Amino acid sequence: MLGEHQAIKERRSRSMDLIRDLITTRTEMLVLYSRLAAFRSFDSDRDMLDILEEFSEILIDYTAAAHFRLYRYIEEKMEKRKAVLALAETIYPRIIETTQVIIAFNDRYDDHGRDLTEHDLAEDLSSLGEALAERIELEDRLIEVLSASARQSANVTQLHS
Repeated sequence: MLGEHQAIKERRSRSMDLIRDLITTRTEMLVLYSRLAAFRSFDSDRDMLDILEEFSEILIDYTAAAHFRLYRYIEEKMEKRKAVLALAETIYPRIIETTQVIIAFNDRYDDHGRDLTEHDLAEDLSSLGEALAERIELEDRLIEVLSASARQSANVTQLHS
C-alpha cells in the first residue's frame, strides 16, 4: 500500500515539475512577444529581427514543451486522474488548433533574413496573440485541475502516513 502511495506521489511530483517548466517557458515567450509587439515599425531593423528570432525560438520551445511533455504525459495514459483526463479530452482539440496557428507563424517568419514587407507582421502578431491567449486560458484550466488533484492526493497521502 505504501509503495502505491509513493508511486502516486512521484507521478504528481513529475506533473508539477512539468507545469513549472511550462510556466517558465511560457513567461519567457510572453516577455519576448511584448517586446516584439512594442516595435512601431517592422522594417528590417536589426534589433527587431533579433527579437523576432529569439521569440520564434522560445515560441517553438514553449509549444513543444507543452505538447511533448505535458500533453504526451496525458496521451500516453500516464495520467490516471479522471478529472484531468476529462478536461484534457475537452480542451486538447482547441490546443491543437492553437498549435497550428503557432506553427504557421513560425513557418512564415522562420527566415529572419528576408524582407518582412511581404507579410503584415503586426496583423500576424495580433492573430498569434489571440491564439496564445486562448491556449494559455486552456492550459491554465488544465493546470488548475492538475494542481487541485495533486493537493487532494497529498492530503490523502498524509492521512495514510
